[in-house]
Amino acid sequence: MESNRQRKVAQLIQEDLAELFRQQAANAGQNLLITVSGVRVTADLGVAKVYLSIFPPELRKNIMKEIEENKAVYRNFMGQKMGKQVRIIPQLSFFLDTSLDDAERIEKELKGEGDNPVL
Repeated sequence: MESNRQRKVAQLIQEDLAELFRQQAANAGQNLLITVSGVRVTADLGVAKVYLSIFPPELRKNIMKEIEENKAVYRNFMGQKMGKQVRIIPQLSFFLDTSLDDAERIEKELKGEGDNPVL
């Protein structure tokens, strides 16, 4: 079970990274949307798992590679933003959140079943 402190730190990370990714996407000049869909922080506040949703899907692999290569930059950014609020800036681990894709795929499959009557 998450503590209040974990939730607060996760929320700060989510808000700050969301703003940073929004600015980076705007500066890139591409039709790109990176959403921080969730953040989970360990009990010791040492590691933050950041879940990202990236649109369009064909850019996901390249964007995730670029984000992984720049993890230190993002952690440094977080240190500047929340350094006064926490003692340790968590290590950041980034994961692709495919839950929306999964939901869409399931919905399509369910609709497809509705078109074929059961004999």
